[in-house]
Amino acid sequence: MFDTVLFPIDQSRQTMETAAVALQLAQRHDSRIVLLSVVEAEEGVMHDPADVARLLEQARASFTQAGVACEVLEREGKPAFVIGDVADEINADVIVMGTRGITLEGDHQSTAARVLQLAPCPVLVVP
Repeated sequence: MFDTVLFPIDQSRQTMETAAVALQLAQRHDSRIVLLSVVEAEEGVMHDPADVARLLEQARASFTQAGVACEVLEREGKPAFVIGDVADEINADVIVMGTRGITLEGDHQSTAARVLQLAPCPVLVVP
């Protein structure tokens, strides 16, 4: 049912909790996972590429060790738009992502809320 799972990750604590759900889903459906890191260029804010690379490698290693095929993509841009574009580009069957305790109905600024509006496939939002 879910051949390709898109899992956008960031450096939040929720990412690792959400990774367990993405892994479980991928194992259950014999899916491949595409890890996506989106760096948003913000004026005056520097993102350390080494931190992003380390996060991606740790996540990739944990999925691979669990026997799940995994590939890594890195992009730059507005996260919600990039996530939607990548989901379309790779023909994702589902997007698995976390949320930071927002209410999706009232928070149109959150990435999760925007992805729900823009995604070309189902989105599993993990609280």
